[in-house]
Amino acid sequence: MTSSPRPPHSPVVVVMGVSGSGKSTVGGLLAERLGVPYAEADDFHPAANIAKMSAGHPLDDADRAPWLDAIGAWIAQREGKGGVVSCSALRRRYRDHLRQGAPDLFFLHLDGPPELIASRLAARMQHFMPSELLRSQFATLEPLEPDEAGAVVTIEGGPQEIADRALAAVPR
Repeated sequence: MTSSPRPPHSPVVVVMGVSGSGKSTVGGLLAERLGVPYAEADDFHPAANIAKMSAGHPLDDADRAPWLDAIGAWIAQREGKGGVVSCSALRRRYRDHLRQGAPDLFFLHLDGPPELIASRLAARMQHFMPSELLRSQFATLEPLEPDEAGAVVTIEGGPQEIADRALAAVPR
């Protein structure tokens, strides 16, 4: 009896990093290349969170809880099927929360110099996240720890080049 080849593993990937690091752009490109659905974390925010950030106030953990729950539910639905979602996932405890529904979750941290990210954030139009909150995001960021499944990808270069590095980092 012969068996057909097993299809490639489609992981669930969280594209993480501070605002302006390219999570949405790279996440969409990565999902396209992997042939899996893409979800934008900003779409999971309750209206109150968007209003708070738009007013220049950083979110606290109580604000983030329903947002992380909604993203975690999407991730759990994609476990074993694959998917890509953008999410800042700045703290280890947030990443641990997301892993509850998908233990094999892979985090792809888009990283770059604060000056580069600030310049990209300043050039963005029509986004609720003011550039003044970038400093608080860098202060909150806890890099991936050695026991976390993930990789760090530099954001230097254009979107296609970054997506190439992202794709190479994702286990399949």
